[in-house]
Amino acid sequence: MAFLAALVALVFCLSSASARAAAAGGAPQAPPRSSAETPGPSRVQDLASDPALGEAKLLVKKGLLEQAEKAARLYLQQHGDSAEGHFLLGHVLFDEIQGRYAAEQEKAGTSFRYNDSVGAPLAALRDQKARESLAEFSNGAKYGPASGFDLKVVALDYLLLRDEPSAEKWLSLSVKLTPEDAQAWFYLGRTKYSETKYADAIEAFEHCLKLDPRNSVAEYNVGLAFEGLNQRDEAIQSYENSIAWQAESGVKSPEPFIGLARLHLDQNQPQKAVPYLTQAVSTFPQISLAHEELGRAYSELERLSEAQQELEKAVKLSPDKASLRCLLGKVYQREKMAAEAKTEFDRCAALENSKSSRLGP
Repeated sequence: MAFLAALVALVFCLSSASARAAAAGGAPQAPPRSSAETPGPSRVQDLASDPALGEAKLLVKKGLLEQAEKAARLYLQQHGDSAEGHFLLGHVLFDEIQGRYAAEQEKAGTSFRYNDSVGAPLAALRDQKARESLAEFSNGAKYGPASGFDLKVVALDYLLLRDEPSAEKWLSLSVKLTPEDAQAWFYLGRTKYSETKYADAIEAFEHCLKLDPRNSVAEYNVGLAFEGLNQRDEAIQSYENSIAWQAESGVKSPEPFIGLARLHLDQNQPQKAVPYLTQAVSTFPQISLAHEELGRAYSELERLSEAQQELEKAVKLSPDKASLRCLLGKVYQREKMAAEAKTEFDRCAALENSKSSRLGP
């Protein structure tokens, strides 16, 4: 899965609404595995202390974010030097992005979380709101200090804008202010992983796991980082741990199954990969990557009919993935289905050309 898609999914699946948490006086809970929470410092004063700002906070608590944004902006017209007002608006703007992503996922289903990209309107809104959110945090910092929780959301805005170095900077400051925030440590690990700082990523994930033991999501990411370091045995152990902890916690995710299977496929052991991928597609039938990897395993085992079936399912779920079209074309070619193979190869080439033209020279 592309890093940006994975990270956006994590930002919005692991963060309970930041503005609601800010209005309630606490931080979001840790990555989902248990009911344990990692509360952060409150930035919110007594609602009665300022009725005008209190109105915006009450709207946030009710989940009425667009109304909360209007109320916060109205408040700031009269109280432009309020750090609290600017910080609250920054949280509200971030949560509005979350709301749009949640609505899109509700329409598209679980597979939306695993897409490599989103539509242009959503991407434009995401970038606009993230920049506006950052501007409000910057304005607020002119009049008062930000909390570790505030800095974490600043970092998440930068992640949404694909600026990992800035995100790393602010997450590092966030965990210094609130070292008990498991979620901030998790995001710091993800950011360092994206920058190929695998050893540093493992260290951050281990901080998260000390605060939230047996967190299957964090342990899976430890496996990714070990894989990045070419420490295959350690990666396998982490993926196996993540799968076992999922069974205990009730948290369900296809990633550790796919990760473990991928390691076996890379070692030319498709027969070991199949059981994990079979579990993944049975539990997560809408995840294209699980079908794709199972199709690849069947192809390597010369089970071409089964490979074709899985790859056709994957293409249906991810029709614009060029490499997947090519893989299906190769299976058709081996099955002597020349017309079908040509169609897939042509589609693969068209998608690759389209991608190149978007990226430019």
